[in-house]
Amino acid sequence: HFWGRLRDGGALYKGAYEGWYCTPEECFLPESQLADSRDAQGRPCKVSLESGHQVHWSREDNYMFKLSAFREPLRRWLQDNPEAISPQPFQQRVLHWLEEELPDLSVSRERSRLPWGIPVPGDPTQTIYVWVDALVNYLSVLGYPEAHGEWWPAAHHVVGKDILKFHAVYWPALLLAAGLAPPEKILVHSHWTVRGQKMSKSLGNVVDPMACIQRFTLDGFRYFLLRQGVPERDCDYYEEKVVKVVNSELADALGGLLNRSTALSINPTNTYPCFSESCFPKLLGDGVPRAGGRASAEDYELVASVASLPLQVATAFEAFQIYRALEHICLCVRQTNGFFQRHQPCMHVPLECLRVFGTLLQPVVPHTADRLLSRLAVGAEERTLLGLTFLPRYHGQPCPFEGRPLGPSTGLLFPRLEKSSQHQAGTQKL
Repeated sequence: HFWGRLRDGGALYKGAYEGWYCTPEECFLPESQLADSRDAQGRPCKVSLESGHQVHWSREDNYMFKLSAFREPLRRWLQDNPEAISPQPFQQRVLHWLEEELPDLSVSRERSRLPWGIPVPGDPTQTIYVWVDALVNYLSVLGYPEAHGEWWPAAHHVVGKDILKFHAVYWPALLLAAGLAPPEKILVHSHWTVRGQKMSKSLGNVVDPMACIQRFTLDGFRYFLLRQGVPERDCDYYEEKVVKVVNSELADALGGLLNRSTALSINPTNTYPCFSESCFPKLLGDGVPRAGGRASAEDYELVASVASLPLQVATAFEAFQIYRALEHICLCVRQTNGFFQRHQPCMHVPLECLRVFGTLLQPVVPHTADRLLSRLAVGAEERTLLGLTFLPRYHGQPCPFEGRPLGPSTGLLFPRLEKSSQHQAGTQKL
């Protein structure tokens, strides 16, 4: 159906296509993906940079998509939708591509060369190539052409920067040619390197995510990737960094705060403590607290920071800036630890802060957040962002948690990760 829309709209024509063809990879490769080499007989040849396979110059008749006709429509789409591609540097990269001429795109291969694909309707000598075949799956999975309207174009693609052109140039152009709108959002992420090097099987530095989950726990590994992963630039991975970040922020700062704030030595009744208005009076209109309170300027800064935290985190999540949301949370956790040191055993404020942190961390570290909220006896229906409150007693409102028995202690919220024996040995040598 989609091919027919392209054909009937005049976006396809049959023409000659030639270039360097890699038989094992079943695709033409541009010069930028080739390297000079020599074959088994010592003769000069070209090979794929990615696979090392030899390529041969080939010419064949294919169906071509009039990509060149969609340069201006694509520019208008991005100019009218300045946040269609995020983060912004990738939108600018696509606009830069569109400043240059777009060559028409070969969208089929000879059936004799590519026998396993979908035949071109009405032409059994040709096979639909991946530009169309794979990308249309975004529509067909939604029930295209009958039932896709419920979800399209309100779709968000999450893609790596290496396939940006396919998703931000080829795919929107194909959609426009078929009379459909481009996706609402294309979220682009960069790559992880290992000690500054690209992951490569030949270098032996490919990171096994399943092994990382076993080593750092699922929550620990998720937290590190989302805390350190900045979408607009490549980020570096190495084991010592994972251990340092997770131990410092999850085990020590957050886990330590929960353990100290709920310790029986401080809270022998094991209940959610009550708020003391006399110790923490509300600020007057001029920003000056009523006389007699123990709260300092730092304490009021903490209250303001945590009160604004849900909106900051939600805004960062919406902008695909998960690392920034976690930065905001970490800052508030540090402030809360400072409050604990100044005011123990007055624990109502730290527990209120922890309840906010646990609620906001649910998408990032679901198991850890569940343990934290369960320790504070926060029910399932009380864990939503929409229903999240903070320090209602400070504002003269009742607090449903005051006096509630805390949940059972299950030990450390997040046990510290151990350094690998290899890293420890290296440290000792230094």
